[in-house]
Amino acid sequence: MNFTNPMSLTVLTGIRASKLPIVGLCHSIQHTSHTLATYLEIPYESLDWKAAGINHLAWFVKLEREGQDLYPLLREKARDPEIYDQDPVRFEFVKHLGAFCTEGSGHDSEYVPYFRKRPDLVQKYDRSGYIGESGFYANNWPTWLENSARDLRDYLAGKREYEMERGEEFASYIIEAMETGVPVVIYGNVPNTGLINNLPQDGVVEVACLVDNKGVQPTHFGSLPTQLAALDAQHMAFHDLVATSVLEEDREAAVHALMMDPLTAAVCSLEEISQMFDEMVAAQSDYLPDFLKQ
Repeated sequence: MNFTNPMSLTVLTGIRASKLPIVGLCHSIQHTSHTLATYLEIPYESLDWKAAGINHLAWFVKLEREGQDLYPLLREKARDPEIYDQDPVRFEFVKHLGAFCTEGSGHDSEYVPYFRKRPDLVQKYDRSGYIGESGFYANNWPTWLENSARDLRDYLAGKREYEMERGEEFASYIIEAMETGVPVVIYGNVPNTGLINNLPQDGVVEVACLVDNKGVQPTHFGSLPTQLAALDAQHMAFHDLVATSVLEEDREAAVHALMMDPLTAAVCSLEEISQMFDEMVAAQSDYLPDFLKQ
């Protein structure tokens, strides 16, 4: 079970390099399903939904209550500025592409070429904090790290009691289902063995999986709407190139991967991307393998 980002890349490289059964686990889908119930102002238990795609770019292709499509209601809710401003990028996806994405607006804005390529677009679509603020992680990481280290010291010294409460992360549910045989459905990142018809079959996709004493069993989804599959497929090409670079020690594949990144390509020319790659390798050479260095 892998919780580590970059999720799709880690899982893809792992399954190509080993024969281990690997499933990548994220909390985006289950968290977003609760977020949608909040936006729609309906009880979560009444929400009937289905999602599929790739990690951080999967899509709620079904959003219903008692057989009624809830997307018209979601579009109506999004006209309220107080709701729209909580998720501007994802509501733009709904407006123009027809589906709500599984990752938050700030992160999503980094995955596509539409929202961060010009200063005016950053100002229009990004908000403070996790909703797209530039430098948010870099500026806050030192404080977060120190707070986590302090908490750990307090736990180890017995100054604070560690409260254990089961959350929405899937690992414990997988273990329970495999040990007891009582089935549970989770969403996992797994090899695309015909699960999503119109995405590359040698990549990793995020779909519903049945778990019981037979293990994690991915379920067939079908085909995504073409416009959504196109966004996902471009990232899967990026994933393929990065995995190839790592496993075959291929520098050129790494450069090509950066050229395929949608946001990078929206901002920079091929020559600029190549130069940027060289600059990034030089700046971080102490942490990188020799094959990436010129």
